[in-house]
Amino acid sequence: MGRVEGKVAFITGAARGQGRSHAIRLAEEGADIIAVDLCEDIASIGYPLATPEDLDETAKYVEKTGRRTVAVTADVRDAAQLKSALDQGIAEFGKLDVVVAQAGVAGMKGEPQIDAWCDVINTNLVGTINAIQVALPYLREGASIIATGSTAALMDVAKVDNPGADLGGVAYMTSKRALSGYVYDLATHLAPRGIRANVVHPTNCNTDMLQSAPMYRSFRPDLEKPTRADAEPAFSVQQAMRIPYVEPSDVSNMVLFLASEESRYVTGMQMRVDGGGYLKWYDYHV
Repeated sequence: MGRVEGKVAFITGAARGQGRSHAIRLAEEGADIIAVDLCEDIASIGYPLATPEDLDETAKYVEKTGRRTVAVTADVRDAAQLKSALDQGIAEFGKLDVVVAQAGVAGMKGEPQIDAWCDVINTNLVGTINAIQVALPYLREGASIIATGSTAALMDVAKVDNPGADLGGVAYMTSKRALSGYVYDLATHLAPRGIRANVVHPTNCNTDMLQSAPMYRSFRPDLEKPTRADAEPAFSVQQAMRIPYVEPSDVSNMVLFLASEESRYVTGMQMRVDGGGYLKWYDYHV
C-alpha cells in the first residue's frame, strides 16, 4: 500500500470502465483524485456513454478508500471546460502529480460517418492533448503523464481494402496512433525537466465500449445482429494468449506502476497490456 501516497491524479473518462478502475486503484495506493467525464451521449457513437450517476459512483468508490475526490462533468473536446475542471481540483488539493488521459470513444459503424470521424478524433486525440496541455503548467519534476492508446495503434495495417467504409472505426486507430507519436515527442522534451510521459496500449478490455452492439458487428460482420455470445469467441483473434480480453484492473496495474516512483526513469515508452497481441503482428527486432 501507499505506492502513490500523497500524490494528486487528474483522470479523464473517470465515470466508468478503465477510468473508474484507474481512479480506484490509484486511490487505494494513496492518491487523491480529480475525476472528469462528459456524462452524456455523443450522437454518432452507437453505444451509451457514462452518466452523471456513474461519475458520482466513481467518487464514492474513491472516498471509500479514505482518499479525497473532486468529480467534475467536462468535455475533453473543450480545453476551456477541462481547464475549469482541473482548476477546481487544484483549488482543493493544491497541486498535481499525475495525469491519466483516459477518455476515449469507439466510433465503429458510427453514423453519420463524417460525424463519427470528427467525434472520435476530437475525443481520443484532441481530447487527450487537451487534458495533457491544460495540466502542463502545474506539473513539476517527478510528475507522470499517462495516455491511453490501444493495440490498434500498433497494428501494421498497410492495405486499405475498402476506403471510406467505416470512418469512425478508422478514426479510432488513427487517433490512437497519432497520440502515441505526440506523447513520444513530448516525453523527449519534458525529460530534462524530470517529467515523464508514457502511453499504455490495452488490447480488448472488458468495458462497455467492447461489450456494445457496434463492436460486436465489427468482430462478426457476417451477422446482421450479433450478440455477445456470437462476438466473444472472435475477440480472441486480437491476442496471442488464449483470452478474449483483459480486465480494466489489468490496465490499472500498469497505470499505477507508471504513476509511482517505481517507474521514475521510465519515459517515452509504449507499454502494452495486450495478451501478446503485438506479437501476432511483428517479428522480433532490435
